[in-house]
This record gives sequence, structure tokens and C-alpha cells, in this order.
Amino acid sequence: MISANNVTLRIGKKALFEDVNIKFTEGNCYGMIGANGAGKSTFLKILSGQLEPTSGDIVMTAGQRLSFLQQDHFKYDEFQVLDTVIMGNARLYEIMKEKDAIYMKEDFTDEDGIKAAELEGEFASMNGWEAESDAANLLNGLGIETEYHYKYMKELNGAQKVKVLLAQALFGNPDILLLDEPTNHLDLDAIAWLEEFLINFENTVIVVSHDRYFLNKVCTQIADIDYGKIQLYAGNYDFWYESSQLMVKQMKEANRKKEEKIKELQEFIQRFSANASKSKQATSRKRALEKIELDDIKPSSRKYPYIDFRPAREIGNEVLTVQNLSKTIDGVKVLDNISFILNREDKVALVGPNEQAKTVLFKILAGEMEPDEGTYKWGVTTSQSYFPKDNTTIFDTDELIVDWLTQFSEIKDATYVRGFLGRMLFAGEDGVKKMRVLSGGEKVRVLLSRMMIMGSNVLMFDEPTDHLDMESITALNNGMIKFPGVILFACRDHQVVQTTANRIIEFLPDGTMIDKVSTYDEYLESDVMARKRQVYNTTADEEADD
Repeated sequence: MISANNVTLRIGKKALFEDVNIKFTEGNCYGMIGANGAGKSTFLKILSGQLEPTSGDIVMTAGQRLSFLQQDHFKYDEFQVLDTVIMGNARLYEIMKEKDAIYMKEDFTDEDGIKAAELEGEFASMNGWEAESDAANLLNGLGIETEYHYKYMKELNGAQKVKVLLAQALFGNPDILLLDEPTNHLDLDAIAWLEEFLINFENTVIVVSHDRYFLNKVCTQIADIDYGKIQLYAGNYDFWYESSQLMVKQMKEANRKKEEKIKELQEFIQRFSANASKSKQATSRKRALEKIELDDIKPSSRKYPYIDFRPAREIGNEVLTVQNLSKTIDGVKVLDNISFILNREDKVALVGPNEQAKTVLFKILAGEMEPDEGTYKWGVTTSQSYFPKDNTTIFDTDELIVDWLTQFSEIKDATYVRGFLGRMLFAGEDGVKKMRVLSGGEKVRVLLSRMMIMGSNVLMFDEPTDHLDMESITALNNGMIKFPGVILFACRDHQVVQTTANRIIEFLPDGTMIDKVSTYDEYLESDVMARKRQVYNTTADEEADD
């Protein structure tokens, strides 16, 4: 068990947390959620002792061991992989090295023998003889093959290092496990293994993650950071989201009924207060009116944009025909003889580790790049909107947001365009910001606004969830599901892909493709190698999100 007692953290004059009291108990996996900047990662650092709170304290059950996922990928470069994992239990690793040093002595004394015996006893009590095999099992489970176990960390690539550090955090059955974005850079097989590990883990887990699919799988409780406080809710992320939306709706409905009652009483008082025969009733109504109090609904600090793609015209039967497309860039064949036909009800997810192939296909279909060979043809009833992965050139301008968006609107009215911006959380003066000064998340919301304004019946998205917080991802996900047209998209968010796509196209490293009509999960279940090929990567902006 670990608890925070009256924890306050001030950064300058601002209190990130104020008098937080919360207890995390054995047998539960807590998903920590909150708006961008709410302090999710910061709170994990306070719990782990990496950061001191301004006031209050962290209390752990005596004798328990805490482990957390290291974020410094270069910290262990001079150590072997297996040793790095065992370092997850610092005391056990210390004993191993101390034993080895004693046994290496040439002038071994009686005192050394007594000390060695004490260490051996402590070593055995900590299951030290199984340490290497336990570490190896964790590494193998995460996809680090035995051939890498005795290599130095500096010899591994970034994705492999992440897996080793995750194994380090899991090693030795810690009593309290803190994980900050543990699925970043993991392939789906590794994520599935981690899910299973955490589901069967009997101690305390606290995890921060942008991966809603993962949170839904492993969490028994949600710890919601809002207004500098942390509130616990039973269930996984989806249960929290649906119940919180329902709660607000119910409170608003209750207040609406109260407002109607107030209006009714007010009207009665106005009509009859001057009437002697009704004066007693009117006085009674007045007293009743005074007793009615509207519940103060404190809205969440989270802000959900309103994303609703509405096509201006219905799409016909002929959507898109792609025949024998090929493209070579810098001597590498990115697309190799690609052919497919889009139908009017298709929502196609482009998946796989070959990110360049997806982007190149989008650029060709959007008219921004010419293929080396092959053709493509859009249906005459189609209109397309494209969300590019790289938006650098788009925002390299001093033009105001509202002016830039107006050019894509049939209604050339700034007030009309500002309405779209308002739905996308550009309130007040935010709508007249210059394009050049926008943050990563703001740029994404501007591009989504453009897509809504254009009213196209075919939408193309190249990684639209980059830079977005969970609230915006949820809103985008709902908008994509509701959209009545055709969607062609690449996205790292498992839940977006699973809930939106009815067809999967995977690009292989050699530029060829696999095309299958199915949901994402069905596709992955049908092919073990497909799971291994799916790698989740995040941008620096996502990793920096707090």
C-alpha cells in the first residue's frame, strides 16, 4: 500500500496539487488520467521519491519495495542487458556484486567467510538463485531474444532498450509498480504480454498512459486528476468516461427540472400575490421558492472539442480505383505495384511499420506527389480532405487562423468560421492567433476544423492523433465512427483503429501490401506475424505531455 497525505506541490505561485489525500491498495491497477498539464507524470515522480512535494508526505507499508519505469534510455549503456534487469531490485544486485567481490579475494579471511554466509542467506531469501532465469523470462516475454541478454545496453536499439527498462521495472515482484507510458515503442505482442502480466499481477500498479485500449484492459480503478485533486473511480477508462458523461447529464437534467419549478412558482407569486384569497398560497409558494437551490455543477477542467464531419453531398458507388502504383524514393522502393478499390462504405486503416509507404500513398492520392508507375482515379461524386502528417509548410505563415480557414469555406463569413473554431476550443481571441505561433495540439485542431468546414465525403488522415490529448482523441474517434462517408487513415491509437476501421491494409517493409476486410483485432488474431509487425511509436510532444 502507498498513500499520499495532504500532498501539495507548488510551481511558482501555481499549485499543481493541493492537499491531495489518496490511498493505493494491493490487488488494484490504477489508471491515472487528467488533462494535459494536470500533473500525471509529476505525481508519479512524487510517489517514487524522485520529486519532493512542497508539503505533505508519501507513506508506504513498511518493508515493501517500490519499482518504477526508468525514462533515461542511456543510463545503463555500460551494463549488460541481464544485469540491467536485475538492477530493478537494487538490494539483490548489490548482494550479488558484494558476494562476487568477496569470492574473488585472494586473501580470503574468516571474516570474509562469515560475511559471505550472511549474504548467501539474504540472497536465498530474495530468490536470488532464480534471478537470472526470472530476468530472462521477462526479457523473452517482451520479445528480447536470448542472444541479446549478455550484450551491453549500448548495443541495443531504442525500442529494445525500452523493453529492457520495462523488464527492469517488473523484475522481482515489486510491491508497488509505477509505470509512465509503458506501451510507447512496444510492438503489439509485447503490449499483449504486458497486459497479461499486469492482469495477473497481485500487487499495486499505478499507470499513466495515452493508450485507452491498454487502460481498458488492465485497470480496475481510475485516478482522475482535476482541479489539483485526485478522485478515485471504480472500473476501467471507458466505464469512467461513460459514467462521468452520464453524471453531468443527470445533474443538468435535475437542475433543468428545478429551474422549471422555480419559474412555475415565480409565475404563481406574480399572478396571485395581490389577490387576497390567494395570498396565503402565494406566501407558501414563496417559501418553497426560497428553499430551492440549484446544484453547483463544477465542470471538469477537461475540454472536449466537438468534432462532426458532415459531407456536403452523398457519395456514389465509384469511390477510388488504384492500379499498379509504384514509387521509389532515394533508391528504396516504397510502394511496389499497389492495387485496390475503395467502396462507398469503406473505412480503411493503413497499418504496419512501413510509415513512409503510408505517407507516400496519401501524398499521391492527395495530388501532392506523382507515382513512378500506375494510376489512380477518384469517382466523380467524391470530394477529398487530407490531414497530412507533416504540416510544417502549412503553418509557416503569419496569416490569422480565421482568415486561413475562411478560404476553405463556401460561406465567406468570419463569424461562421469562428463557430467551427469555438467547437475546437479556440475561444475568444484564440481564433485570431497567427498560424505560426500555434502549438502542436492547436495545429491539429485547426486542420480538423478545415476538414469539417470543407464538407468532403472522403477523409484521409495521416496520424491525426499525434499531439492530441485523450479528450481530443476521444472526440476525434467519435467523429470518425459517426462519419457517413469513406475514410482512409493511418493511426497509432489502437482503439481508434479498432472502433473505426472495417478494412485493413498493411504495408510491408518491401513496399507490398496485404488487404483484408476485417476489424483490426480480427486481423491481428489471424496472423501472429502481423502482431509482431505493429509497433507503437510516440512523438516527443506526446512523451512530454504531463
